[in-house]
Amino acid sequence: MDSLGELEAVQTSILQRITELELSLQTERVSSLSISPDSDAAASSGGETTEERLAAILRTRGVQDFQFKRVPLDYYDRSLEARREILDAPSIYHLCKSIVMVNTQAPASVTSCSDRNNSKYYIVVIQYVAKLNAENIKNFLYALNNKKIPKKRFNMRLAPEEESVKLTGYVHNAVTCIGMETDIPVILDEAIAKLDPDFFWLGGGEVDLKLGIRTSQFISAINPFVMSCSS
Repeated sequence: MDSLGELEAVQTSILQRITELELSLQTERVSSLSISPDSDAAASSGGETTEERLAAILRTRGVQDFQFKRVPLDYYDRSLEARREILDAPSIYHLCKSIVMVNTQAPASVTSCSDRNNSKYYIVVIQYVAKLNAENIKNFLYALNNKKIPKKRFNMRLAPEEESVKLTGYVHNAVTCIGMETDIPVILDEAIAKLDPDFFWLGGGEVDLKLGIRTSQFISAINPFVMSCSS
């Protein structure tokens, strides 16, 4: 490998490590609330609950095979195997999370999510057991735009928690890509699409509410980009 190639390899390794550290820090910031603020407001006003709202959205989009489940307040203090047992999931590989990512090097003209091929933000659905690979996402978006946008204009990092809450309407550990405040393009890790059985669990809009959904129906309803974004 020549010196330029060695330098690029080192830079890629450093960026991957930064992404892993950021993800680890966000995982440790567990909200002290058991439910999202919106749920409190709904309960006090007699309005629909988060579960009712999301269920209505899913049914409108043709999703029939899904379920919600409440989990204990110490859910995130437990091991993945313990969480699997609580949800009665087939394996720990069926436990997933939604992460909001921001392109920190996007051109000044790209400030929203109006163009799903070149969005300022993406929400990535990935397994808890997987390691997020931001470089894979960068390469995917570069190819998606027919390599017409310089590669240096793609640098996917975890969005600050404040931005994530504003964009999705959900607090940390409650994020789901259903019924978000902003229509953020979704990226689904292809490892989830290959799960057998094809039914996975993710956040349900409140910290102690989880959503299980048939993968094929999720893909039909959400129309995510399906790619390998983990390593």
